Amino acid sequence: MHPLDVVKTRFQIQRCATDPNSYKSLGDSFRMIFQVEGLFGFYKGILPPILAETPKRAVKFFTFEQYKKLLGYVSLSPALTFTIAGLGSGLTEAIIVNPFEVVKVGLQANRNTFAEQPSTMGYARQIIKKEGWGLQGLNKGLTATLGRHGVFNMVYFGFYYNVKNMIPVNKDPTLEFLRKFGIGLLSGTIASVINIPFDVAKSRIQGPQPVPGEIKYRTCFKTMATVYQEEGILALYKGLLPKIMRLGPGGAVMLLVYEYTYSWLQENW
Repeated sequence: MHPLDVVKTRFQIQRCATDPNSYKSLGDSFRMIFQVEGLFGFYKGILPPILAETPKRAVKFFTFEQYKKLLGYVSLSPALTFTIAGLGSGLTEAIIVNPFEVVKVGLQANRNTFAEQPSTMGYARQIIKKEGWGLQGLNKGLTATLGRHGVFNMVYFGFYYNVKNMIPVNKDPTLEFLRKFGIGLLSGTIASVINIPFDVAKSRIQGPQPVPGEIKYRTCFKTMATVYQEEGILALYKGLLPKIMRLGPGGAVMLLVYEYTYSWLQENW
C-alpha cells in the first residue's frame, strides 16, 4: 500500500498542472516515478510508518475503547458515543504519529533517486538541527494532523458501528464476513473523502515550501484557504483516488482484524 501513499503525497504537494514535472493522472505518476526514481522510489519514506504502525494502531483502538467507557457515564446515544469516541481516538493518535509524518512526507517529496536521498534518521536529525522539535520543526503541521486523524476516526468508527448495528447479523459466516467487510470498506472510503482537505493541508505544511527559506503554508485552515483561493476547490481533494484505494480496503481489513481478535481474546482470556 505504501506506493499509493507516495503517489498521494506527490499529488497533494504539486501546485501547478502546467509544470512539465507534474503528474497528469494516477497512471502517469506511477510511470514517471518508476522511470526517474526506479522501483525504490515507490518506497520512499517507508521506515517512519513502519516504526509508527504498531503504536499508532494500538493507540487508535485502545483509546477508542477507553473513550467509549468514559462516555458511558454520560447519557449519550450509542451513535453519538461511537462518533465522539472515534474523534477522541483520532486526536490522541495524531499526537503520536505527527513527528513520523513530518519525516515521511519530506522523504516522499524528494524526487532524487533512492540512493541520493538522505536516510530516515539523517533527515530527522537535519530537521531537528535546523528547526527543532516544536511546531516549526519535527512537529510542524500538528493542527492539520489532528484534523486529519480526528475527522477520519470520527467518521470511520461512527459510520462503521452505527451502520453495522442497523444491518442484521447474518448466520452464514461468509456472508457475515462480507457484511462487515462491505461496511468497513464504505467507512474507510467516506472518511477519506471527508478528511482529505486536512490531508492536503498537512502535506503542504510538512512538505517543501514553494520558495526555499519562506514559509507559505503554516497553519491548517489558512493553508486550506490559500489552496482554495489559488488553485480552486478541487485542489483540496488532490490525491483522493490513491487515498481511497489504500484506506478503503485497508480500513475494512483493519476493522475486521480488530473485531475478530477482540472477540477471540474475550472468549479465550
